[in-house]
Amino acid sequence: MSKESYKVVGVMSGTSLDGIDLAHLDFSIEDGKWSFKVHECETIAYPKEWLNKLKIAVSFSKDALDDLNKKYTQFLGATIRGFIDKHQLKNLDAVCSHGHTILHQPQRGFTLQIGNLPELATLVNERVVCDFRVQDVELGGQGAPLVPIGDRILFSDYDYCLNLGGFSNVSFEDGTRRIAFDISPVNTVLNFYANRLGFDYDDKGNLAQKGAIDDALFDTLNGLDYYQKTFPKSLGFEFVKEVVLPLMETFSLSTEDKMRTFVEHIAYQTSIALPKKSGKLLATGGGIYNDFLLERIRYYLPEMEIIVPDKTLLEYKEALIFGLLGVLKLRNEINVLSSVTGAKHDHSSGVVFDV
Repeated sequence: MSKESYKVVGVMSGTSLDGIDLAHLDFSIEDGKWSFKVHECETIAYPKEWLNKLKIAVSFSKDALDDLNKKYTQFLGATIRGFIDKHQLKNLDAVCSHGHTILHQPQRGFTLQIGNLPELATLVNERVVCDFRVQDVELGGQGAPLVPIGDRILFSDYDYCLNLGGFSNVSFEDGTRRIAFDISPVNTVLNFYANRLGFDYDDKGNLAQKGAIDDALFDTLNGLDYYQKTFPKSLGFEFVKEVVLPLMETFSLSTEDKMRTFVEHIAYQTSIALPKKSGKLLATGGGIYNDFLLERIRYYLPEMEIIVPDKTLLEYKEALIFGLLGVLKLRNEINVLSSVTGAKHDHSSGVVFDV
């Protein structure tokens, strides 16, 4: 018999490089229905040294990546252990950690999340469930997005679950299938241009709001091959580095104009990604703090009820769901949906490392 309640720490590091999200979570199941409680949460910002490494790691050699993986695992382990000690957490069932995505090339059968080495369990001194994406890619899937099963299990009251982070993604029910896919880059591009202007990010969208839309750039972005593909499909930082930024740099525009145009691009692509333009949409992720971006999304979806949850759920939804994925793995239950990733079949993904 499987347990009916679990106490875990969910850990997530996203492509927008905001930091490492950690959440102390309780999950319980009764009559087949899951419920959750979110307790202590923290985001540990990356030190400048790590921020600089992670920004350029996509171009590292294999040996440099192996070294980075070892060092990041040590850094991540110390960060998680610090969180556990600070909040005096006891009797955990597991630490459920996503790691940090460096390479994501499912079309080549490859994805790499660093920080998922076996020694993480020793460093944390707890059972660890991690490395959730690799198995799906081996089964012919995109290895992403993984959050939709959590959307289905925990947030079934909403017609759509939209996340605005380094990239945007959406999930929804289509008949009996859960459908999900990455929509477009978001903060991976906006932060790049904010950095160019001397800012870490575009606070509330104030920088983009100063610019003007360039119709030629807007049309060119919307014409990219990715947007013509049907799901399942997913994006990695390679798409930004190799396609989006080089394209945008061919336009002789001010940085603010590029940002303004890209905000419009995000909002437009979000609207056309949703098959039904009305209903209830749960919006989460760091991009929600970009008031101007949210305003433009509402412009394109005037009949959609866009619901922004409380700050905890807004910021820690992905850590929450990776906590659930870890629990499902411990129960040997399905935690990745083939309808979402394109894998050969639904499966229970991730690896378990005991101390």
